[in-house]
Amino acid sequence: MKYLRLRCLTISKIATDRQKLRDLGLYVIQVEAEAVNALAERIDEAFVSACELMLNCTGRVVVTGMGKSGHIAGKLAATLASTGTPAFFVHSGEASHGDLGMVTRQDVVLAISNSGETSEVLTILPIIKRLGVPLISLTGNNASTLAKASTVHIDISVQKEACPLGLAPTSSTTAALVMGDALAVSLLEARGFTRDDFALSHPGGSLGKRLLLKVGDIMHTGDGIPMVSSQAMIPEALLEMTAKQLGMTAVVKADARLAGIFTDGDLRRMLAKNLNIHHTLITEVMTADCTVITAEMLAAEAMLIMEQKRINALIVVNADFQVTGAINMHDLIRAGIV
Repeated sequence: MKYLRLRCLTISKIATDRQKLRDLGLYVIQVEAEAVNALAERIDEAFVSACELMLNCTGRVVVTGMGKSGHIAGKLAATLASTGTPAFFVHSGEASHGDLGMVTRQDVVLAISNSGETSEVLTILPIIKRLGVPLISLTGNNASTLAKASTVHIDISVQKEACPLGLAPTSSTTAALVMGDALAVSLLEARGFTRDDFALSHPGGSLGKRLLLKVGDIMHTGDGIPMVSSQAMIPEALLEMTAKQLGMTAVVKADARLAGIFTDGDLRRMLAKNLNIHHTLITEVMTADCTVITAEMLAAEAMLIMEQKRINALIVVNADFQVTGAINMHDLIRAGIV
């Protein structure tokens, strides 16, 4: 009986601890959400001025910070660089030991420090001033040394950190991150940055492939295109489908213009009709009004069409509706589009 009571107490404690963990998680999210919501009123003239300084910059935006703010600064520099604003990160601690040499008179410096009194950041202020480089700061203290020394200061103060001890940077770093994103996206829009521009800075991985890869880059061409004449009988079309292994064949007129497509689905429907395949023209069983694409389309668009139409292959045509290629779902999968 004593063992059972102890076991019940242990289970009860575990349940209580699990609930406490949930409560703490919700508390952190609530506190940080409040910190982010408070930023809306800071999108003011200072924010606009900071955007204008970076838009008019003929060099690069040099983002700097220490500790957790340094991590946020590194992320912001990467976001700016990938969205049309040339930028790079300089560690504030390394800046005074030679890295400040990367800053030119054509640049703009963006410094992040919650206290505004980070010694490593303050150490490099005289050099920034001597170069005549505009300084934008994101701090949680309007009266700080960094804020007062800045060309433009943006207030990212928070009422409290989400850390129960009030020590670990939590709400403050979230606020800095969100304000940095607000700056980057505002600049993106102001520059007229497009999807194509974004693709050029993201050529690697699945994102780059979805934004850069075109149908013409991966489609089957020449002898690789399954194709039969509109005068062909069904057996010839079946042999062509088998040989090219794309699950379909294009049916073309004498001038090479597309007449239709014959697919695995058409084959199944044909068999249900008990036709004499040796005496039936392919045009009698093909799909005449078929979906086509062009070589200039993004491969990701071809993928979307296949998903929406619930088809596995597409024929590629030129402006004269002549067949120039063919592509199927497996091609897109191999290319990493899926």
